[in-house]
Amino acid sequence: MADERDDAGAHVRVETTSDTRESADDLARSVVDRRLVACAQVEAAVTSYYRWEGEICADQEWRVVMKTARDRLGDLVEHLRSVHSYDVPEIIAVPVDGGNPAYLDWLVEETRP
Repeated sequence: MADERDDAGAHVRVETTSDTRESADDLARSVVDRRLVACAQVEAAVTSYYRWEGEICADQEWRVVMKTARDRLGDLVEHLRSVHSYDVPEIIAVPVDGGNPAYLDWLVEETRP
């Protein structure tokens, strides 16, 4: 059930991908350790099809889904760009418009130093 709070958009879900399970795990641990996110989930392998440098590629990747407070997004993106093995890593943020109020409060609390 959606929550009708005044802080719509104060939370975001961020996704990235990585070329190995180990590197996806490392990314997830690093962002939680630095309190850039409250939670990071590494999903099972997916096959990504994309065009890179003029060629169509198909590679196995692991998706990392992260939940954070909107005001931590800039620091999260900066960190991911600095530690990611890809030249141009996928980093996509989607606003969270509602949810469990207790979870959203926890999410913000866990992203504070």
